[in-house]
Amino acid sequence: MKIAVNGIDVNYTLEGPDQGPVVTMSHSLATNLGMWEPQAAALRDRYRVLRYDTRGHGQTDAPRGAYTLDQLADDVCGLLDALGIGRTHYVGLSMGGMIGQNLALRHGDVVDRLMLCDTASAMPAGAADLLNERIAAVEAGGMEAVVAGTIERWFTPSFIAANDDRVEPVREMIRTTPVAGYAGCSHALKTLDLTAKLGGITALTLAIVGEDDPGTPVAAHEVIRDNIPGAKLVVLPSAMHLSNIEQAEKFNAALMGFLDGS
Repeated sequence: MKIAVNGIDVNYTLEGPDQGPVVTMSHSLATNLGMWEPQAAALRDRYRVLRYDTRGHGQTDAPRGAYTLDQLADDVCGLLDALGIGRTHYVGLSMGGMIGQNLALRHGDVVDRLMLCDTASAMPAGAADLLNERIAAVEAGGMEAVVAGTIERWFTPSFIAANDDRVEPVREMIRTTPVAGYAGCSHALKTLDLTAKLGGITALTLAIVGEDDPGTPVAAHEVIRDNIPGAKLVVLPSAMHLSNIEQAEKFNAALMGFLDGS
């Protein structure tokens, strides 16, 4: 379904019992709401699960130009408002986690529990240059130019070799991401610098990361844990960046335990 939010049409799905608590799920750069299927399947019997395509991704509009993290967080708040949702648990991975931190800082009244997955609170040295290179690559050669390298950063080699049925849908998400959306969100991520502000997040927070994640490593999540009051950290073994897919059962156990209050 689509709904007008902040001047664009946002694609979303809302599943589960009419009166259940809401869990909003925000995906990584170059994927779409389908990335969360293993978690939606586990949650939808007990929670209202709201998944959406971020600005520039999936079936949501992809305006040209640079986006901002404030804009992406305001899109979430606008979506919740348009759907009449006053408060939500929030689960974000990679870009979704970066949006979630900003959402909790800008619109803390709407965030109940906050789960930040395979993400970071600031861009490391050199990351902006890498993002610029990838923007140039897709603008010159389309999204296929970044598919192989992205998959290598997102999954362990053994998982890729043994699970083509789970990896190929992710390849397809990358291929079908609009170039304008990939570029627009990449420009937003280059500006990420929230570490000094994390103490202002009041939501109960869990950070979760694959132990082999090369781009947003365990150390980045230790920073998040140490700077958000009361935050906890779970490290998932044998997983890289999309730990929600590579270690879906362990990820779901951590997610459900956190949402259930344990």
